[in-house]
Amino acid sequence: MTHDTDVLVVGSGPAGGSAALLLATYGVRTTLVTKYGWVANTPRAHITNQRTMEVLRDLGIQAEAEAQGTPQHLMGDTVLCTSLAGKEIGRIRTWGTGDASATEYGAASPCGMIDLPQNYLEPILVGRAAERGAKIRFDTEFLSLQQDSDGVTATVLDRVRGETQTIRARYLIGADGGRSLVAEQIGLPVAGRTGKAGSMNIVFDADLSRYVAHRPSILYWVMRPGAEMGGIGMGLVRCVRPWHQWLLTWGYDINQAPPEVDDAAATAIVRDLVGDPELDVTISSTSLWTVNHSYATEYSAGRVFCAGDAVHRHPPSNGLGSNTSIQDSYNLAWKLAMVLRGDADPALLDSYTAERAPVGRQIVDRANLSRDQFLPIFETLGIAGGGDDEAITLGMKALDAPDADGAARRARMTEAIELKNYEFNAHGVEMNQRYVSSAVIPDGSPEEVFRADKELYHQATTRPGARVPHAWLVGPDGHRLSTLDLVGKGRFTLLTGISGTTWVEAAASLPVTVTRIGVEGLRDAYGDWLRAREIDEDGALLVRPDGYIAWRAARLPDDPAAALARAYTSIVRPASAPR
Repeated sequence: MTHDTDVLVVGSGPAGGSAALLLATYGVRTTLVTKYGWVANTPRAHITNQRTMEVLRDLGIQAEAEAQGTPQHLMGDTVLCTSLAGKEIGRIRTWGTGDASATEYGAASPCGMIDLPQNYLEPILVGRAAERGAKIRFDTEFLSLQQDSDGVTATVLDRVRGETQTIRARYLIGADGGRSLVAEQIGLPVAGRTGKAGSMNIVFDADLSRYVAHRPSILYWVMRPGAEMGGIGMGLVRCVRPWHQWLLTWGYDINQAPPEVDDAAATAIVRDLVGDPELDVTISSTSLWTVNHSYATEYSAGRVFCAGDAVHRHPPSNGLGSNTSIQDSYNLAWKLAMVLRGDADPALLDSYTAERAPVGRQIVDRANLSRDQFLPIFETLGIAGGGDDEAITLGMKALDAPDADGAARRARMTEAIELKNYEFNAHGVEMNQRYVSSAVIPDGSPEEVFRADKELYHQATTRPGARVPHAWLVGPDGHRLSTLDLVGKGRFTLLTGISGTTWVEAAASLPVTVTRIGVEGLRDAYGDWLRAREIDEDGALLVRPDGYIAWRAARLPDDPAAALARAYTSIVRPASAPR
């Protein structure tokens, strides 16, 4: 049967848009369908962390994303307050902008973090995918699928013509969000629970510069009556565009009927959280959503794979949603490309679930725990059981009291706010992903020991299953480039040193690019790579197209050609290769 496309992607969000862009970049015939007439029309997801920026860098769109995003230095003076015009409870330096964390974040990656709302990110992903050859079909709704040993037949509805059609593909990616019809139809097992709490989003325009410009951040957490009921822990006034476009998030009791939020009600909520009853507000949109704690334990069935919110559903705490979604696609796309070209056995695709499902579960658990970690703040104010304006006022008065009780409360409040580092500076959660699968070959080294809290701090390593460490090198033109710039681009790379001349011949029969750091204008001028590589100069690292280390030779083996061929074959043809 003729295939209309090699990969059909359902959904144009961060997971679907990035999957289409990656596959098109790798030369794969790709079709993306979405039931909507355009990409996201609200800001929704927004934090774009370093690892995702590295993916965009590999795709050649880092600069375009940075031009659309809010830069890191305007993201991080996060405030906890009774209202924007009211009393501050405290502040925390977030997203790696603190004096200590800025150094740690800066050393970890050639990329910074930006705030890139979803309605600015998606046009970049989908537009570049189309530019590179992907076919984008808007107003095309996925209805059902059937798969066989040769491919997948999807039935879709052309919502403009009102006609049903079929699309035949070799593989299908379901990136169709938290109510994924694809995941439902292929029967992916989902653990956890949905509907933990209710939240509403209100998108609005208002000039709030007089309340925020002196303490620039993208998040302002607001303690108002009912803040602890439902939602994401507290009321949130989130900057979309400094300092005039905003998204407000507020909770509601999920056990009651969903509230009716018209413009008048939305305006009242905005003015209440801002603390300005006369504020000039223009409401753009309102929507309701639920807080979930669920994750798929399998990410595929046969020739159908799911990514993004289809397989991990959680509150926006920690800013992990779109990041994990894009990284799902980064993991999957190169594997599909290799299988479709005949360069890898389809068994390679089994490593997708093995590698990404543990990450999905981790970020769902982490995001929900971060939501719950507002409780110590409420407890310190004495309103853990709920509080009205009077209770909050009394709690703030007790916090400011010049006596022993006030001092004890202030110490507890400092500790409570410090706990929120696990949400706002969880660098390890963002960067310490370790893969265990058939696409990673252990080298027999002792189990990794983390020198510091592995959720808060990134730890670079060249152990198989880890992302290749970033180190600055000096290129032939005298400009700096990162070790991450030497890998990716849809290919396997073998990194070695000046003494690793034998590896060039060893890799001659394999589709592997050999790069010797220290020669050909790649100077380890700062000694950063020497300190990071954890292998001898004549050793080697086999790095996958997604920048993860698949195999490591600590030193030159007796027969490097045989060792490398055995390792490469074991990764790309796990069903037939001896381990």
